[in-house]
Amino acid sequence: MMSAAAVHERRHDLDWLRVLAILLLVYFHTGMIFAAEVGWHVKNSETSALVREVNYFLSRWRMALLFLISGVGTHYALRRRSAGGYVRERAKRLLVPVVFGMLVVVPPQIYLERVAGGAAFASYFEFWPSVLQLRLYPEGNLSYHHLWFVFYLFLYSLAALPLFLCLRSPRGQGWGPRLARRLRGWRIYTPALPLGGVLAALVVRFPGPPDVVHDWAHLLYYFLFFVFGYALAVADGLWRTVAEQRRASLTLALLALAVINYLRWNDLEPAFAYSAARARFELLQGFHAWCWVLAILGYARRYLNFRNAFLAYANEGIYPFYILHQTMIVLVGFYVVQVEESILMKYLFVSTLALLLSWAIYDLAVKPVPVLRFLFGMKPARRVEPAGTADAFDPERGEEPELRRGAAEPSRRSGRPAVSSGAE
Repeated sequence: MMSAAAVHERRHDLDWLRVLAILLLVYFHTGMIFAAEVGWHVKNSETSALVREVNYFLSRWRMALLFLISGVGTHYALRRRSAGGYVRERAKRLLVPVVFGMLVVVPPQIYLERVAGGAAFASYFEFWPSVLQLRLYPEGNLSYHHLWFVFYLFLYSLAALPLFLCLRSPRGQGWGPRLARRLRGWRIYTPALPLGGVLAALVVRFPGPPDVVHDWAHLLYYFLFFVFGYALAVADGLWRTVAEQRRASLTLALLALAVINYLRWNDLEPAFAYSAARARFELLQGFHAWCWVLAILGYARRYLNFRNAFLAYANEGIYPFYILHQTMIVLVGFYVVQVEESILMKYLFVSTLALLLSWAIYDLAVKPVPVLRFLFGMKPARRVEPAGTADAFDPERGEEPELRRGAAEPSRRSGRPAVSSGAE
């Protein structure tokens, strides 16, 4: 336990990564409207192979990074709570928004998809009662759609709890320093083996969609990123290795990307069936994702460990923003695809307007209304907020990562004093 007098430093680099990764999802999901050879809820008549390639690249690591950051946050969430308190908190922050989202936030996406596909509804109010029939999408109209990420985090939080409690116990506390010593230098890349192994063994049999029946490959794959994030927080010395290896990680990530795209673009990618060649390709995918995550974490630790007014504001709102953003994209995109305009102009219009609408709904409706704060997984508003702090509890972040000064690599300063904190 850290003494009350200990000075802590908030990990602003992880704040920035969480905020930027979720904002990036606006552009990824907008791209789905225009990406060639990729189905989505609404589609433009003209599509782009280049947009597809950008989305393919982002899809290799973006959710892996968010799950890993969530694992880091879970360490800080759990260390201040009992097991029962932790489960109750996760249910409020994760399960409540998923249920609310399935009944209120996601149905407009399904409605517009049905209308775009030729379904005849007099209005949205005629459609919505079909959601209460509790028939799962795509046959029915009940789904969590993009909130699969939040639902998976809830499952992970429960599934990993016995392991995390063991590591938190007196007998398990020596595990972190030992891990930090064993994964120094190039050994930091060894976790890529189980990641690729899961894909090689399961992705052909269970390629998705993201549910617990058809998605065992990615369910376990992202679970490993979640656990690895917790391990990073426990083995604090690993952060130094991640930062020191950032250039090597970026180089390896780019080389792996070059090999993957060479195979894809020259029709040399192994067939999507069980074979030794396919297994090697999936092992490469796991290695590729791990290198990108390490590179991003390393460079963020070097260059993003600072705070400003935007970060303090965005920390609180980014989770409700995530819940809202895809519905806004589908809503705007449904109408934009019907007009004659270039892909670039449509893309910029949809992404910009969806971003502004999502943030406006959060700022004007969700943030000031207590019941909506609860339904969107936010903490109750504080009467007096200390300067420079923000609500840090959400599934992509967890408790405020803190470091005891002198216990790890000193952070880069922005010229402002670090926030003395204590929260998940």
